[in-house]
Amino acid sequence: MTTPANASSPSAPRGRSLSAGRFTGVAIVLHWAVAIGILCNVALAWSVDYLPDDWVRPVIDTHKSIGITVLGLVLLRILWRVSHRPPRLPDTFPSWERTAAHIAHGLLYVLMLGLPLSGWLHDSAWKDAATHPMTLFHLVSWPRIGFVMHLAPGLKEHLHDVFGAVHAWFGYALYLLLALHVGGALKHEFIDRQSVLRRMWR
Repeated sequence: MTTPANASSPSAPRGRSLSAGRFTGVAIVLHWAVAIGILCNVALAWSVDYLPDDWVRPVIDTHKSIGITVLGLVLLRILWRVSHRPPRLPDTFPSWERTAAHIAHGLLYVLMLGLPLSGWLHDSAWKDAATHPMTLFHLVSWPRIGFVMHLAPGLKEHLHDVFGAVHAWFGYALYLLLALHVGGALKHEFIDRQSVLRRMWR
């Protein structure tokens, strides 16, 4: 008895075909560029308290520059995702897992936008913002949010604290979601043997 040409071989690694639906090259580049930017900013944020005083301001300025860059990349990624439908998750995944993945991805986008925006608001409400112009990587001037800068000093100082707290809590939430995101991908790769990582590699 012959085996149909499209039948799966019993010895084939389970889930191997799941990597067939890949993201586009642009989506992959944007994904990893955003990921690298976020990791760099996490490292800078956690290291700043341990650096010499004369390093603090350059590190904070670099943190801001990376944050604005990530914001732009995330906006590009959203536009690309809207115009280029991403591959669907494998049907072999339980429905609850697919739903959880979609919710987690949605929240990740909210945080990837919310973190740089809250940081930008926080910086714009800084009392010394007017005398310390913001530049991206010391190359390009970048505006602060004008209406925030022109608020009354007392209100601006209060908002500076509020936006700073929001920025920090968004960061903690992002750590949690990234851990779930990476953990889920590794689970599918090494435990379930149903790779989704290959969809983000060329």
